[in-house]
Amino acid sequence: MRRHISGFSNPTVKYLRSLRDKKHRKRAGQFLVEGLRLLEDARSTGRLPQMLVMAEARAPHDLLARLEADVMAAGGEVITTTPDILSKVTGKENAQSVAGVFDEWDTSLETLDRSAAPIWLAAQALRDPGNLGTMLRTCDAVGAGGLILIDDCADPFSAEAVRASMGAVFTVGLAQARWEEFLPWLRAGTGQLVAASLRDAVPYRGADYAAPCFILVGNESQGLPEDYEAACDLRVTMPMRGRADSLNAAVAGAVLAYEVLAGVER
Repeated sequence: MRRHISGFSNPTVKYLRSLRDKKHRKRAGQFLVEGLRLLEDARSTGRLPQMLVMAEARAPHDLLARLEADVMAAGGEVITTTPDILSKVTGKENAQSVAGVFDEWDTSLETLDRSAAPIWLAAQALRDPGNLGTMLRTCDAVGAGGLILIDDCADPFSAEAVRASMGAVFTVGLAQARWEEFLPWLRAGTGQLVAASLRDAVPYRGADYAAPCFILVGNESQGLPEDYEAACDLRVTMPMRGRADSLNAAVAGAVLAYEVLAGVER
């Protein structure tokens, strides 16, 4: 179906704007993605928006034309509107010319196949959506199976996290669980749990990593709870040569991921 929206008070505009709020996203089971690059990343993995919203008088683009055709063929809805309304929807003054509404997907642990990759990332109580998106991007870069979000983390389907992931939210596995769910799931199969830590830790370079290796990173300000660290098979530390006492959580995850990757590939 195709239609045009010209009024700010249109119910669809109000609905699209509501998807900027986590509460409304969870209630609807949908999230908003802005920009042709991210939409094309989704299409390349077989995910299409249920609704495609495009600014009128936009410059023609072959990728956008193909995306539009695919959405229509799949029974989705294509909406044209004014650039001002699209900016209102996205909350950005200089909004890109296209956005899409996607259904959220199942993020339970049962959707993951731990044998699919030698390395996985896990984050506990990660609060910054930018860090979350960066960790998804790291997963893609190192060929990790995916990212497991433990306890109360930022919403991976927020606009900020999706944007920071540079499309990796569509290309890597994603799961959400409480610690009391995650640990039994992990111990039910093979898997080494490695924490970035200062407690009884060994240097991260050359440590004895084993696949599949699950790298666990803690909250940005508090790190991992002590009992979580105690449950890990290996605790490693990275040297701080300057005055800083720690790395950013997402950066620490990336540094450790590349070292683990080198270790399990030896």
